This record gives sequence, C-alpha cells and structure tokens, in this order.
Amino acid sequence: MKFKLIAEDKESKARAGEVVTDHGTIKTPIFMPVGTLGAVKAVHMQELKTQIHAQIILGNTYHLYLRPGTGVIEGAGGLHKFNGWDRPILTDSGGFQVHSLADIRKIKEEGVEFRSHIDGSKHFFSPEGVMDIQRKIGADIIMAFDECTPYPCEYNYAQKSLALTHRWLERCVTRFNETECPYGYSQTLFPIVQGSVYRDLRKQSAEFVAELGMEGNAIGGLSVGEPDAEMYEMTEMVCDILPKDKPRYLMGVGTPANILEGISLGVDMFDCVMPTRNARNGMLFTQSGIINIKNEKWKNDFSPIDPDSDCELMRTHTKAFLRHLIHTGEMLGAQISSINNLSLYLWLVTQARKKIEEGTFNAWKKEMVVKLMTRL
Repeated sequence: MKFKLIAEDKESKARAGEVVTDHGTIKTPIFMPVGTLGAVKAVHMQELKTQIHAQIILGNTYHLYLRPGTGVIEGAGGLHKFNGWDRPILTDSGGFQVHSLADIRKIKEEGVEFRSHIDGSKHFFSPEGVMDIQRKIGADIIMAFDECTPYPCEYNYAQKSLALTHRWLERCVTRFNETECPYGYSQTLFPIVQGSVYRDLRKQSAEFVAELGMEGNAIGGLSVGEPDAEMYEMTEMVCDILPKDKPRYLMGVGTPANILEGISLGVDMFDCVMPTRNARNGMLFTQSGIINIKNEKWKNDFSPIDPDSDCELMRTHTKAFLRHLIHTGEMLGAQISSINNLSLYLWLVTQARKKIEEGTFNAWKKEMVVKLMTRL
C-alpha cells in the first residue's frame, strides 16, 4: 500500500490524498460503508458503485469468522471473490465486538475467550489467530487486535488495557510480518491507538504506534459514548503525533458533522454503521438537513427525497413514496433510505476533498455542519 498527499488546507489540518492498494486507489478523505457480514445491508454491490460511488467497504472479522466461516471464504478465494466486490476492502479485527460482548467474554494475556452471540459456542481470539483469520479473509487493509475500553472508563483500567493492547499489537506485527496473503496480492496492517479520553495515555499510545512505522494507522476507542468535544480533543492530539505521510483512520465515526470535524483535524478515513442503521429506521441525511421520513408531514409531500443529490434515485423518488414504503415495511424502503444516506456521506467526503484542493475547506465546513444537522 502507498499513500500520497495531494493537498493540505491552510486554515485547518484537513488534507487530500490517495491510498493505493492492489484492488484500486482510494481518494481521501473517504467514508467506508460498513458491510459487517461481507455485504452492506440492503445495498447491492452495483448500487455501491453506480449510485453511492463507494471506493472501499468494510467487513468484520468476528462476524465473518462465525458466519460463513473462514473455510468458506478461503474456498472462494477470499472475500473479494466471495462477495463480488473488486475494489478495496478493510476488515475490523473484532476488538470492538469483544468490547460489546462484556457479559460473555474473558480477557486474558493470551487473548480473549468468548461465546458466540448466535449459539453460545465457545471461541478464542489471540492476536496471532486474528492475523491469520484476516489473512484468509483477504482484506486489503487489516486491523490489529485490541481492547476497546468503554466510556466512562476508570484511569487505572484504561492504563492496564492500553498496556495489554500494546503487547497484543507487537504480537500482531510479528505474526503479520512472518505470514503472507494466500491470494497473491499485498495486505496492509493498521495498528490502533487506544487510551480512552486520557491525554497522557493517548499520547503514549500514539507515540508507540508511530514508532512501529506501519503503512497506516487507526484511532480507536472513540465514539463510544463520550461527548463530541472529548472525541475531537483526543483525535486532534493523536493526529498531531501520527506520521503525516501515512493515512489516519478514525474508527466508527460518525454523523456528517463528526466526519467534517474529523477531516479538519487531519483524519483521512472514516466508517460508521449510522447511515445504514438510521436509514432502516427512517432517518435520512440530505444536503438540506435531517428528515424523519416517518413523520406525518411527509405523507403528501411529492417532492424528491433530495433534489440536490447527485444520486439519481433520490431525485426520482418522492418523500411520500418513501414514507409509504417505510411505514408498510417494504424492503425497498430500507434499500432506498440506505442508498440515500450512503450517497450523502460519499458526496460529503468528495466535496470536502474538492474544497481542500481549492483552499476553501474551512469556511465551507462551518457552513455545512450547520446545514447538514438541521432538523427538517
């Protein structure tokens, strides 16, 4: 993997770049739709390309390991061939899922023992094992195995957790360096900065990660319930430490406003389930603001869902029609809503890139944050 800086904003820390992988080039800043089980919920691969203009999608190691199993994916020749997506893929290591399974997992020095949320069967993830699983899944970018601390988190626990995460990271790097992708293309390992919302721990972790000299780096353990102000403070501090010539990935973030603020702090890559999860519940992100399509006010509104969208479907279908689909539980409702939200997110990062290149990002961002988060 290679990363090249194209432009930097003079009034913020925003930057435009290119991440080059064996499955294609990713223009940053970028938002990555989440395909937990190898597919983005309610969205076909062709729609991801032609309507949403996604450049990279995510898969999740924990979920793919349980279903369909690494044996099936390996038999297909890797996740790209299994799901038909021929562009870059990133896999999360499962660390966040382990965090969310607090009642059915045990964290040890060796790794994590957990029970499947599906059938209660017992499993074990070690840093080495997670590297092997992600090698077999075949993502272009794979993540280190870490512990994601909750919020709020006591300092002593966060400190001990961070030390464990760093020891696991060293084991991940060792295993990654002594193995190869089974499918003949290159894979890249991103370490993850942790440390909860404690400045000294975040600084320590960012410095530790930076010294490893990997091809890209991630910021984890944020957007887990802390106030936005704390998330931004930690993100800015970490971005100031992580290498300038490597892509920075802020995991699990967030709203359109969060993404714009993250870009202004120096983040290049984002992912979040929010656009698709909220879409299935009737919340639409548009260029004019946020719509709850379930509301009565849209029942007889025959205007386009988002007349300013560069996605044809949003200019074709009406708010009244989409409200009808959502209210009646038609699958097409979830599909259209998901395409709307994801296309808005991809439009947003594409526009951000243009504004960075033009030198007008900071002023544009301030205007867009207010506009995008307005309730209509």
